[in-house]
Amino acid sequence: MTDLTVLAAFAHPDDETMLAGGILAMLVDQGATLHLLLATRGEGGELGEPPLTERSKLGMVREAELRCAAEILGAESVLVLDYIDPLVGEGEALYPFEAEFEGLAQELATARQAMQADVLITHGSNGEYGHPAHILMHKASKLALQSDTGRSIPLYTVLADYPNHPRPRLANKDDPADFILDIKNWLPAKLKAAECHRTQGALFVRRSSQKAGRSLELAEVLMKVESLQRSWPPLDSLTEDRLAKFLRKNCSSALIYDGLDIKSDPSRLTD
Repeated sequence: MTDLTVLAAFAHPDDETMLAGGILAMLVDQGATLHLLLATRGEGGELGEPPLTERSKLGMVREAELRCAAEILGAESVLVLDYIDPLVGEGEALYPFEAEFEGLAQELATARQAMQADVLITHGSNGEYGHPAHILMHKASKLALQSDTGRSIPLYTVLADYPNHPRPRLANKDDPADFILDIKNWLPAKLKAAECHRTQGALFVRRSSQKAGRSLELAEVLMKVESLQRSWPPLDSLTEDRLAKFLRKNCSSALIYDGLDIKSDPSRLTD
């Protein structure tokens, strides 16, 4: 019997890999069971450079890319909901997918119960770089657990902030990190999973390449440190936190900072 069952819920294919691929691969490698849930098929995303498909087929292509990445990360199952990812607007404007909020939360709660997950991992409260669909998933995930009449479990969010964060644009400023992990041993899996998302490959490196003034490879832009915040319930709650126990027991060599350990100091971190 596994020590931990994780449900990781995100808005778009590639979020699971680019935002938390190292942590997810690490958890599976150390004995956890991973289930992935994606709200959309990423129909509004990029087509690739040069285009690898046409707009009408992008959702199907990106779901296949997702399943490729999920296999590499070690996910036991992938559930894709039927919400539609809207197109990026003028001036790179981003939008949430259309969803009845309480209905979305109920779908997440139902999935959590069906998979008997011990923890739900999702987007941060700031939507990483402010993406409205990420913020929607964060809020719906929190409501799903708060309203769940079954076993109470914690909600953890990705890209939690800490001093010297290597990607300050992506860090969720209102989510101080409770756990910070060195995922370099799982970087090959994260890279291989990211390479599955071929249609989004140019997007992954574009901003960093512009900042560097040269064309960067995907391996150069992937973060080697990933972080989590326990978003709900409060840290002083008596609710059993099987993820925290699992990280301390099974992933101690990767644990840079434990928010419950006053001796830990995230200010010494560099990428």
